[in-house]
Amino acid sequence: MASLAEVLKSALSLEVRDRATLAQRLLASLEEMTEEEAERFWAEEAERRLEEYRAGRAQAIQAEEVRMKAERLFQ
Repeated sequence: MASLAEVLKSALSLEVRDRATLAQRLLASLEEMTEEEAERFWAEEAERRLEEYRAGRAQAIQAEEVRMKAERLFQ
């Protein structure tokens, strides 16, 4: 089986329309996850983000700042 790096390299070489179709199908496949798979995924993501923060590769943002930015994006 091809590695993620190989698949990504190949996918990025596709025409825009084909990349959009691929992205749409990949996103749709995530909607088919079971509740347990989704919970496991988000737990792993939370751990990854915490490690990034602790290692100094990410910074914290105040919740109020995030809320204000989200409101501006959805206006």
